[in-house]
Amino acid sequence: MKFGVVVFPGSNCDQDMYHVLKNIMGQETVKLWHKNRDLEGCQFIVLPGGFSYGDYLRCGAVARFSPIMESVIAHAQKGGYVLGICNGFQVLTEAQLVPGALLRNAGQKFICRNQYIKPATKNSIMTANLDLQKGYKIPIAHAEGRYYASDDALKALQDNDQVLFYYSNEKGQVSADNNPNQSCLHIAGVMNKGRNVFGMMPHPERAADTLLNNTDGYAIFESILQNAVQMV
Repeated sequence: MKFGVVVFPGSNCDQDMYHVLKNIMGQETVKLWHKNRDLEGCQFIVLPGGFSYGDYLRCGAVARFSPIMESVIAHAQKGGYVLGICNGFQVLTEAQLVPGALLRNAGQKFICRNQYIKPATKNSIMTANLDLQKGYKIPIAHAEGRYYASDDALKALQDNDQVLFYYSNEKGQVSADNNPNQSCLHIAGVMNKGRNVFGMMPHPERAADTLLNNTDGYAIFESILQNAVQMV
């Protein structure tokens, strides 16, 4: 599968993602500059973390209008895979490719630390291979990571099995004490109804290399590769 990592002005996790996909997972991977519209035949598009356009206005609000996003949106609408990590998740919400919004953390502070997350479903390529009873240690680094959606939207997410991850402890226990930013329902990641667009705040690319002494994120990429449908 060919992966494309979009690079916006202010992206700072693009090289991390590129390294994991290309060198750790052994996949054909290219970087896609935000001013271009050509996805270069990529089947799976990744919007990486960082501070696109300096996070002016709202996080992801400017990047959503980058020329390449026209192609990314069209790709997603045709069933193509798109993953947004941290700032990339914020871009996805601004583009309305996944429901909800990311607000300032409840404590109004930037949080950078290891955080456990619990898979919420087996019905996604990202989580199909994961243990639903386990907490996976995945780093977080954000100031605007508090997931928010209306009560009706939250109910729809649960009814449609669209929640990807919850914040938890090491044992996979979900509670307010284990929710670093007080996201609604302790949500750490969601997907669209079509189950081809995924957004999450934690950074699995920062936990996929043995040199980092943490490979919990590797399991997520492995699940993607083993369950994604190859597209022509």
